[in-house]
Amino acid sequence: MQLATIIRILGVLLMLFSFTMLAPFAVSLWYGDSAMTAFGAAYLLILISGFILWLPFRGHRRELRVRDGFLIVVLFWTVLGASGAVPLMLADNPGMSLTDAMFESISGLTTTGATVITGIDSLPKSILFYRQQLQWMGGMGIIVLAVAILPMLGIGGMQLYRAETPGPMKDSKLTARISETAKTLWYIYVWLTVACALAYWLAGMDLFDAICHSFSTIAIGGFSTHDASMGYFDSALIDYIAIFFMVVAGVNFSLHFVTFRSVSLGHYWRDPELKTYLMILGATSALVIGALSFTNVYDGEMDTFRHALFQTVSMATTTGFATQNFSAWPIYLPALLIFVSFVGGCAGSTGGGMKVIRILLLFKQGMREIRRLIHPNGVFLIKIGGSPLPDRILEAVWGFFAAYVLLFAIMMVMLMATGLDQVTSFSAVAAALNNLGPGLGSVAAHYGEINDFSKWILSFAMLMGRLEIFTLLVLFTPTFWKS
Repeated sequence: MQLATIIRILGVLLMLFSFTMLAPFAVSLWYGDSAMTAFGAAYLLILISGFILWLPFRGHRRELRVRDGFLIVVLFWTVLGASGAVPLMLADNPGMSLTDAMFESISGLTTTGATVITGIDSLPKSILFYRQQLQWMGGMGIIVLAVAILPMLGIGGMQLYRAETPGPMKDSKLTARISETAKTLWYIYVWLTVACALAYWLAGMDLFDAICHSFSTIAIGGFSTHDASMGYFDSALIDYIAIFFMVVAGVNFSLHFVTFRSVSLGHYWRDPELKTYLMILGATSALVIGALSFTNVYDGEMDTFRHALFQTVSMATTTGFATQNFSAWPIYLPALLIFVSFVGGCAGSTGGGMKVIRILLLFKQGMREIRRLIHPNGVFLIKIGGSPLPDRILEAVWGFFAAYVLLFAIMMVMLMATGLDQVTSFSAVAAALNNLGPGLGSVAAHYGEINDFSKWILSFAMLMGRLEIFTLLVLFTPTFWKS
C-alpha cells in the first residue's frame, strides 16, 4: 500500500476541488448575496488542507496498484463530501448543521438529489448554483475528471478509472490512453450540458435557471432551484426537453462517443442494453399512462400523457425531478415508480440504480436456468451483442445483486429501528441506494424531518450506490489490508 503516494494524491485532489468554490463565489459577487464570505472561507480552508496533505509527500511518485486506487476513490468521496459541506455550514442561509450539510453535500455529489432544505426559492443564488454544481461534477465522476488532469502532475490514473467507472464491464476504453478517455467523456458531457441549457433558455427559463437545471438534468441529479422542482415552470415544452435529455443522459456515454466519432446512429440500434433501456421506459410509461387515464387524475389526455411520461422517465433514470406529487397518485403507481428506479440507467451513464445491463444479464441467466431444467445436458451460452460472456461476469453480477439486496434489507431495518415507518424506510433506502432522491411517506417532499442517525445511514447508502457497493465494501475485508 503506497500510503505516502495516496496522501499526496488526496492533497492534490483537494486543492483542485477548492477551486470549484470560486464559481459560486463569483455568482455571489454578481448577485450581491450573503454567501460570499462562506465560499471564500471554504476555498481557503479546503486549499490549505489539501496543501498540508500534499507538502510532506510531494516527492513520492510511485505507480499506483489496484488496491491503492480503491482506497483513493473511497477516501476522496468521503473527504469530498465533508469538504462540500463546508460552505453550507458557514453560510447564514441555509445555516445547516453538520449532519444536514453532509447529507446535502453527499446527495449532490452522488447525484442523488435528496434534500433536507425547505424554502429553496428563498436561498441565495450562489447557494442554489453551488448545489447544482455539486451534482454536475458528480455526474460523470470527479475521479474521471481528475484522471484527465492528474497525468500532467505525474500521477497515473488507470486504477482510479477502474474503481470509479460505473457498470459491470469496467475495463473497456474508448481511446488508447486513459487520460484521453476521460477527456473525451467530459467533452461529450460538457456539450450535452450546453445544448440542454440552450434548449431550456429558448423554452422560457431565465438564463440562471436554464444553466442550473441543465447541470442537474445531464447529471441525472434532480436538484432544482425551486421547491416545486420542474413543476414551477408549468411548461409542456420544458417538460419534454427535460424528458429528452434525461433519456440521453441515461445512455452509456461510450455509445455517444462511438456515434459521434463514426457519424452514424447504427451503434445505438445495435446495442442490446439501449434496447432494453428504451423498452423498460416505454412499458413503464404505458402502465402509468393507463392507470392515470383509468382513474381520471387529470382532465385532459395530453396532461395525462405529459405528466405520466415525465415522472416515469425521471424516476426510471433516477433523476428525481418532479412536475407533480407522484406519491399521491392512486393504486400501484408510487410503488411501481420506486421499483423501476432499481433498474436505473445504462452502464457508463450518469444514472444510478443497478444498471440496465445487470438486469438484462440476470434475466438471461434466469432464462438459461429454465432451459437447463428442460434440457439438463444442454450447453447454453449467454450472449450480449452476439458475443458470449464469460461466467466470471455473470458471477460478478449475481454477487452484486446479492450484496445489493442484503445491504438494502439491513439499512431498511436500521431505519425502522429509529422509529420510521415501513413505507418511509423502504422508499428512503431505495432512493438513497439507487441515487434517486424523492421517496414516499415522510420523505416524499424532503428529508429534513427524519432523525440525524437515519440521515447518516442514508448518506452511507448514497455513497454505496454511487460507488456500486463493492468499491466501498472491499475496504472492510481483511484481505484488502494484507500486504
